[in-house]
Amino acid sequence: MSEPPPAIEARGLSRRYGPLVALRPLDLSVATGSTLAVLGPNGAGKSTLLRLLAGLARPTAGQLRVGEERHDRVTRRGVIGLIGHATYLYPALTARENLILAGRLWKVEEPAARAEQLLAEHGLSEAADRPVGGFSRGMAQRVAIARALVHDPPILLLDEPFTGLDPTAADRLAERLAAADHTARGRRTILLVTHDLARATALADRALVLVRGRAQALAPDALSTGECLADAYRCTVARLEQESRRP
Repeated sequence: MSEPPPAIEARGLSRRYGPLVALRPLDLSVATGSTLAVLGPNGAGKSTLLRLLAGLARPTAGQLRVGEERHDRVTRRGVIGLIGHATYLYPALTARENLILAGRLWKVEEPAARAEQLLAEHGLSEAADRPVGGFSRGMAQRVAIARALVHDPPILLLDEPFTGLDPTAADRLAERLAAADHTARGRRTILLVTHDLARATALADRALVLVRGRAQALAPDALSTGECLADAYRCTVARLEQESRRP
């Protein structure tokens, strides 16, 4: 049986903001069902890459395919779940209302039933009828995960999801992400933007380092241990920083 095509594929993908180069031409292939960690210092281009993949920004140049060939920048959002340090929730609505609204937006067949299922799975049933504006950061992040999964997307994009969480809440989030790595159709493809190398080691099977818009993929064995990843990350950042200073 032949392997499925990559879930995400880019060729020469780049993004400029006027004279500022946020992402230099990038070739990227993310296998279906794999988890890719995107690492790098602040201002490296990680969030820019995620916005391009999510269809929230247009590339300056290059080609990008996310999901099936027929998906354009707008329709590809239907195959993506997005989780970030911003929750994308409506604070005046309850947890249940946020999930039902998201289900309706994504044309889920029974949005109320899907909301109840996700509320139960994420331990939110008792808080379902409270406005999320009064939730703790950890609870709001749980609702945000449920919202991102409401349409059972085959691709999940995570933008610094552990930001602002205490260690216990971060551990619980990691457990929920590990438990959510399957769709009704098979294994979910995940792209994780993070500064947390320990989380990357635990959750990812591939890693990409970005520095000042320049990208370098790490060897698969770099994720074998936290120490291996830390060493590979430091060396790669230093090399890309040096390349960026060349005329």
